[in-house]
Amino acid sequence: MTTDITPAGTTPNETTAVMICGHGSRDDDATREFANLVERLRPRLPHPLEYGYLEFARPIIRDGLAKLVQGGARRILAQPAMLFAAGHVKNDLPWELNTFASETPGVSVEYGRDLALDLKLLEAARARIEEAERGAGRTVERADTALVVVGRGTNDPDANSNIAKVMRMLWEGMGFGWGAVAYSGVAHPRVNAALARIARMGFKRVIVFPYFLFTGVLVKRIYTQTDEIAALAPDIEFLKAGYLNDHPLVIDAFVERIGEITTGDNVMNCRLCKYRAQIIGYEADVGAVQAGHHLHVRGIGTDGDHAHGHHHHDHGHGHGHGHGHGHEHGHGHDHGHGHHHHGHGHSHAHGHGHAHDHDHDHGHAHDHGHAGDHSHGHSPGHEKK
Repeated sequence: MTTDITPAGTTPNETTAVMICGHGSRDDDATREFANLVERLRPRLPHPLEYGYLEFARPIIRDGLAKLVQGGARRILAQPAMLFAAGHVKNDLPWELNTFASETPGVSVEYGRDLALDLKLLEAARARIEEAERGAGRTVERADTALVVVGRGTNDPDANSNIAKVMRMLWEGMGFGWGAVAYSGVAHPRVNAALARIARMGFKRVIVFPYFLFTGVLVKRIYTQTDEIAALAPDIEFLKAGYLNDHPLVIDAFVERIGEITTGDNVMNCRLCKYRAQIIGYEADVGAVQAGHHLHVRGIGTDGDHAHGHHHHDHGHGHGHGHGHGHEHGHGHDHGHGHHHHGHGHSHAHGHGHAHDHDHDHGHAHDHGHAGDHSHGHSPGHEKK
């Protein structure tokens, strides 16, 4: 099925373009999978398409935007390639897009919403879990199986709670005997702790499903931790389900989100956003100033780049932009500096000049037990997907 995302009253032309905004990873397998997904999107869209990353990999976001403008784009539909709206969707990406638009007169940048809770993605998740079951070589009743859905983990409780909802809908819908959530970092329970607890519950099989778009440092760590717990519990079968990746329904969800930008339906759910409402334990975050937290790792390269001696340094626009602009999650109207549309018709001054949603990887696989995000100004190889 192909969705028409041509803006109402216009025809496809070179003045409208699409930008896919990725997180970025130091893992080359992750960037290859991301690029492959973009190529699968290309024939589904009637406009020129580029992509960029917030962190590590290149091209960076502003390079992708600049390439579209150089090609004649004057209206850019910027779609985050992220499952849920935490710090990157609410803060870092708007900072990048607003900064670029403020420096590029005559160009409109319109922002899509996260992929979010979506029936297509739930169906894709079910397919990945069923693939793992079929590949097991033996049949175990689902009543004797526990499902563990693993999310990224952020310092945004609303985003973390979405993983719990995904898990619950898969647990109940597929008829597993038990369901649990775990997080690869920042939030709790962490993967090894959750699996150790499940292993004591008496289930014959445990399916570990990373609710991630792509592979990377974290997904590989999740699988390694699964193997470690499995070695300690030889009587239990542990299955490692595949992540979402480029499942056809994931492609469909991207096309749908991009189409929403053109119709004004790109509405984020902000009722429980910690930058708008006083969420328990996060009351001080309401109205925090928007600032980019990813700048020290923007475009510094992947593991493959460093192995080949390629060292990138991106010093442009590193400080001082975006401080003090609140941003709206709305669509159809300008906000901030009058350039970046995305919306709900209400203003958040969110973006936060402090914590961010990163677990740090200093080249070793253990985490440091930090329950919250880290505020820092150094440049470790802090990991992401």
